[in-house]
Amino acid sequence: MDELRNKILESAEVLPGGVLKVDSFLNHQIDVKLVDKMAKEWYERFKEEKITKILTIESAGIALSTMVATYFGVPVVYAKKSRNASFGNDYYSTHVISYTHGQAYDVYISKKVLDKNDRVLLVDDFLANGSAMKILIHLAEASGAKVAGAAVAIEKSYLGGGKDIRSIGYRLESLVKIKELGHGKIIFED
Repeated sequence: MDELRNKILESAEVLPGGVLKVDSFLNHQIDVKLVDKMAKEWYERFKEEKITKILTIESAGIALSTMVATYFGVPVVYAKKSRNASFGNDYYSTHVISYTHGQAYDVYISKKVLDKNDRVLLVDDFLANGSAMKILIHLAEASGAKVAGAAVAIEKSYLGGGKDIRSIGYRLESLVKIKELGHGKIIFED
C-alpha cells in the first residue's frame, strides 16, 4: 500500500534493536485518514470471508481494528492484558511475549464474546516473529471460532513471523513488508 509506505518513509524512525517507531501516525497518534484507507483495503481483500468479529490484542491494534470493523459492520474483540473481575472463571487465556516491549504477560478473552459461530479476522499493527498473531489464533481456536484470515499493517518479513503464519495454513495480508531495517534504513519488499 503506497500511502502507508510513503508515511513510513516520511515519518517513521528506526531505533536500535530493529524497532520501527510509528508513534506519530499509527500507534500513539493516529492518522485517521490513513487508517481509514488501510481498513478499506483490508475490507476489499477479505469481504468475501463472511467475517463476524475482528480480533486483536490490547492496545495498539484496537484503533486499527475499530476502523476495520466499521467496514465489515461487526464488533471488535480485543484480548485484554489484565483479567477483568466480571470474567469470573469464564475466559480463555494464554501467555504472550512481546517482541517490541521485550516482556511477557497473559492475555484474556471472555468466553461470552467469541464462540464457534464466529468467523474472525485478526488485526494488528505489526508482525515481527509472529508470537502475537499465534496467540490470537490460539485464543480464536480455543473458542471454536474460525480464523478467516489475518490483517497486518507492517510485516517485518526478515524476522520470519509471516512465513510461519502462512506455513501453518493461515491467510495473512500485510499492507507493507519490510525486508531490512537497521542503521536508519528501511528497505521494503516489492
